[in-house]
Amino acid sequence: MARATASSPRPEAGQGAAPRHVAIIMDGNGRWAKKRLLPRVAGHRQGVEAARRIVRAAGDLGIEALTLYAFSSENWRRPQEEVSDLMGLLRLFILSDIDEFANAGVRLRVIGDYKALAPDLVSLIDGAMERTAGNRAMTLAIALNYGAQFEMVRAVRAIADRVQTGEIAPAAIDEQMIDTHLDTQDLPPLDLLIRTSGEKRLSNFLLWQAAYAELHFVDTLWPDFDKQCLVDALAHFGQRERRFGGL
Repeated sequence: MARATASSPRPEAGQGAAPRHVAIIMDGNGRWAKKRLLPRVAGHRQGVEAARRIVRAAGDLGIEALTLYAFSSENWRRPQEEVSDLMGLLRLFILSDIDEFANAGVRLRVIGDYKALAPDLVSLIDGAMERTAGNRAMTLAIALNYGAQFEMVRAVRAIADRVQTGEIAPAAIDEQMIDTHLDTQDLPPLDLLIRTSGEKRLSNFLLWQAAYAELHFVDTLWPDFDKQCLVDALAHFGQRERRFGGL
């Protein structure tokens, strides 16, 4: 049987089914801080705490893969001080949590052009992924320097190289081939995409993978998002009838 892809969803994923793969656009750190008259970095720190809560909650709830949008390719446009704060928090998150991930059977994956980050951070990420590569309880995918459009450009370039060398014929290119050239090729098809803070857009996140995903938007700011919020999102997902274009 062919592997299910973002464009060929699992036929058994009907109403009442639990999602295997959940992705979250973690939005609202800055607004959380502003409401409390705090600097933006304070919101980002609380956002990291929320990420820890949700990773643990996802494991408790039996979610197979959780993808978190941590830093987009567009976030470089933010003030340098804020970018530096975010990178520092990322380092701290990996350093302080890698033991827990390893012991809990969590496999860490990073998607996006993370190799363009600072060399010490790249080394830290590579080491964490290598250490947890054999874990099977859950996959935590962190999107870093990620943009869905550029992800698709990279996939198309890789396929074009294979065509140019004669490895494949143009007629052989289909949805599954594109899917297997994306950063998420080793993750289950995306079932549920959540965005916090009340915004209702995808912001260049998992555009291909979200083709048949259920979208769930909540007003809760990311630092306030907790296990109950995730449970509510899963319950909402379970009430939907997913026909994938059929009857």
